[in-house]
Amino acid sequence: MRTALEQYDPQIYELIRQEEARQSGSIRLIPSENYVSRAVMMATSSCLTNKYAEGYPGKRYYEGQQVTDLIEKVAQDRAKKVFKADHANVQPYSGSVANLAAYAALIQPHDTIMGMSLVHGGHLTHGWKVSLTSKFFNSVSYEINTETGRLDYDKIRDLAKKHHPKILISGATAYPRTIDFEIFGQIAKEVGAYHVSDIAHIAGLVVAGIHKSPVPYADIVSTTTHKTLRGPRGGMLLCRAEHADKVDRAVFPGLQGGPHMHTLTAIAVALAEADTPEFVAYAKQIVKNAKALAEKLLEYGFNLVSGGTDNHLMLIDLRNKGIPGKKLAKALDRARIVTNYNTIPGDTAPPFNPSGLRLGTPAITTRGFKEPEAQQIAAFIHRVTENIDKESVIEEVGKEVLLLCSQFPVPEHFIIPNRNGGRQ
Repeated sequence: MRTALEQYDPQIYELIRQEEARQSGSIRLIPSENYVSRAVMMATSSCLTNKYAEGYPGKRYYEGQQVTDLIEKVAQDRAKKVFKADHANVQPYSGSVANLAAYAALIQPHDTIMGMSLVHGGHLTHGWKVSLTSKFFNSVSYEINTETGRLDYDKIRDLAKKHHPKILISGATAYPRTIDFEIFGQIAKEVGAYHVSDIAHIAGLVVAGIHKSPVPYADIVSTTTHKTLRGPRGGMLLCRAEHADKVDRAVFPGLQGGPHMHTLTAIAVALAEADTPEFVAYAKQIVKNAKALAEKLLEYGFNLVSGGTDNHLMLIDLRNKGIPGKKLAKALDRARIVTNYNTIPGDTAPPFNPSGLRLGTPAITTRGFKEPEAQQIAAFIHRVTENIDKESVIEEVGKEVLLLCSQFPVPEHFIIPNRNGGRQ
């Protein structure tokens, strides 16, 4: 029987089918990508997409909120539970909006913010020069130590004392090591700043207790709801009770209109999945896979920024290979291995053709890959790198990748209900 989409718009139906096949038949190593469960996907495509819900539970601007109020309250409660936070706002459309809302809640336009430099692993919205955050606020960037590839907290402290930011931002989008949020909190207190922590990439590791949580040390914690957290594409803010009203006002009506209730509903489902022993096991395996992949890449002579990884991602410095990151990323893509080219600390190459490659293990872990498969992936990457201009080799690797992927079908369900309604 033909689906409604197949019948009404066969072109889009076919393109979706092709994308589904691409995701199934490739090794997806972009650290910000993952696979959601069928339950999350069903919530995302539910009738909640039909409902406007401006405001917050009990304080809406439209009628007909009997159910939406309950759903949002469930999502808030689940977020507070898994992150051990006083308050949760689950309405931000994205991590970028969540970050801007965090700043707007605490400081005024043109105040100084201080975050990690984009080219050293930070995010655009941490005040980078091409982001509106650098136009709304005076921005100062801290960098990692290019020799060690790690954060230098003494230098961050000195820079904060020099510029006295109103907000000190911790968190990164391309930093492979553990972040000490407690030290960031101490530095913020020393200079009279608020501490905002962006854990978009590591939120799932934080929930599982694999990475220290910033919640006890930050005024506001920002995150996306996908990546390692394995939910739909959305954002979230966690904060101390004293900031709750300001955070809520910054999100709505400050930056957004009505929340995307279908996404918010799916966030609630993902948070329930995250509150399980199975999720903890998955998060632990993410790090095991990342370490196995990193160690094997090092054996093959790849240079890794900081020499390895503590979390879900790693950065390859390709300068010793003499291959630009973009060229290798495209060759790997032809071999069904999906990565992203990335700037590395101290990179002199342009951002659109940088010297690095960023890899991560959330998606392959969701599919059930373990350390042996991670090591096999390193071998694939090595073969493509050594035969970068030999399409016959790249094609052969692609066939082997497809065979490996066939052994690990994309899972539809992560948590299997038992007859009593609990989880097995």
